[in-house]
Amino acid sequence: MAEEEKMEERIETQEAGDETALSRETSYPAGTLPPLSPTLSAALPASSPRAPKSPGLALFLSLFPGLGQIYNGQFAKALAFFFAWVFFIYATAEISPLPFALLIPFVYFFNLIDAYRSADLINARGRGRVAPPEDTTESPAWGATLLAIGLVLLLNNLGWLRLASFQRFWPILLIAAGGAFLYQSLRKKRNGTDDRL
Repeated sequence: MAEEEKMEERIETQEAGDETALSRETSYPAGTLPPLSPTLSAALPASSPRAPKSPGLALFLSLFPGLGQIYNGQFAKALAFFFAWVFFIYATAEISPLPFALLIPFVYFFNLIDAYRSADLINARGRGRVAPPEDTTESPAWGATLLAIGLVLLLNNLGWLRLASFQRFWPILLIAAGGAFLYQSLRKKRNGTDDRL
């Protein structure tokens, strides 16, 4: 019975025009909460938006090549790193230690750096910062890399291509890579898009 009396008293207070009760009910749109009092909001810790990807975790997972890229949601890139790493180990054992043994750590460390950098770029896009245009989607070059590695290994396994016979021609790879870098650098300078000093 005491509860009924309290309820009636509240209704009478509202009907009588208690401005504080009415202002609390009518000053906020439906479905929203009033702001916290200054003393209560100062006592609560400020919450920061959680980054969608942890660069440190991506780096740690990439200790096994490709796992950091899978964590970042870049599956083609993950497979390309993993199979490039495996290919260079295979080529070192079956074809020739030089130059393939030198490329194993290159792929491994590039995998680590890429996983960290990609996670950081994903977080930058999540915070509203604009990422460079080449990093907005996964490049088709990763799929082409997988296709090339698979094709070379298949041709070697079928006996149509003997990788061991290319042992003495590996410097051609360095010449081709150097030529490609030189061409890109000269093209950028000609177009005025080179931002390096």
